[in-house]
Amino acid sequence: MKKIAYLLFALTFILTACEGDPGPPGFDGLDGLPADDFAARSFERTINFEYFSDTGLQESVVTLPTTILDRDAVLVYRLEGTVNVGGQPTDTWSPLPQNFFLEGSDIIQYIFNHTFADVELLIDGNFDLSTLESGFTQNQTFRIIVLPVENLNSVNISDMNEVMQTFNIDSFQ
Repeated sequence: MKKIAYLLFALTFILTACEGDPGPPGFDGLDGLPADDFAARSFERTINFEYFSDTGLQESVVTLPTTILDRDAVLVYRLEGTVNVGGQPTDTWSPLPQNFFLEGSDIIQYIFNHTFADVELLIDGNFDLSTLESGFTQNQTFRIIVLPVENLNSVNISDMNEVMQTFNIDSFQ
């Protein structure tokens, strides 16, 4: 009987809560960074390159729809064409830089550079690029993806599908 009394006594203390006046509120914490600073952004553009004789390159500048941070990474993919996968037409994309070996020893390379406001797409080569056929310079579609660098450690950026899946990218502006 004593054991039951001790058990009931112990349960009474365990199951009852202390109540009283609430204490003073704590200090507010520091504001965090906006969530958009850590979100992947992506968009597609179809462009026409223009030859510039002062640089000897085919060039086009794409304005970014939002400014990016210095710590963001920019990835660019070029639309190669469409193939059938499981009976469905599927776009094929290649990451830049991308090389093409043309007739003889002629070579071109799609490359890019960027600032916080735009992406400059370039075609470089080892011959007079003013003579480059329009199939390489006109109506070229590029997919540009802006990623926060903090999230790139374990992502294979050469595989656009993995990048899109990792960062939950399902639409393009």
